[in-house]
Amino acid sequence: MTRATVITVSDRSAAGEREDLAGPAAVAALREAGFSCDATIVPDGADSVRRALRSALDAGARLVVTTGGTGISPRDQTPEGTRPVLDREVPGIAEELRRIGAQEASGGMLSRGLAGVAGTALVVNLPGSPKAVASGIPVILRVADHALGQLEGNDHG
Repeated sequence: MTRATVITVSDRSAAGEREDLAGPAAVAALREAGFSCDATIVPDGADSVRRALRSALDAGARLVVTTGGTGISPRDQTPEGTRPVLDREVPGIAEELRRIGAQEASGGMLSRGLAGVAGTALVVNLPGSPKAVASGIPVILRVADHALGQLEGNDHG
């Protein structure tokens, strides 16, 4: 079973001040799709995101999905924590997520989330709302098996 990790990025959820709804929704969807999946919550900030991503990758996650911290507020630094972990960006995934998000709400255009590969893992940033997770996870699942296969050296077919 392929291992996935969901990382919720939220100061309030990390402090126990707000229930995390997006992370559990992502975990449930990934498990339903056949992934083994664990989850963690970290505060906003590039350093906490970078540490959580490296920890998930070191633990063997092949798919890492973050929720939260992709907007434009001063504490939204998920892309800044993600970029140094990536070997290569895969902009098409992030572009599709923004396209779908903008159709659902004009704020979707403000997402700065990234997608890319780190070693043999796929890493994708989603916005932190349950609605963004509900529309974003299917996008990720559409390409995850193919992407992970390519990262293992399988043919493009």
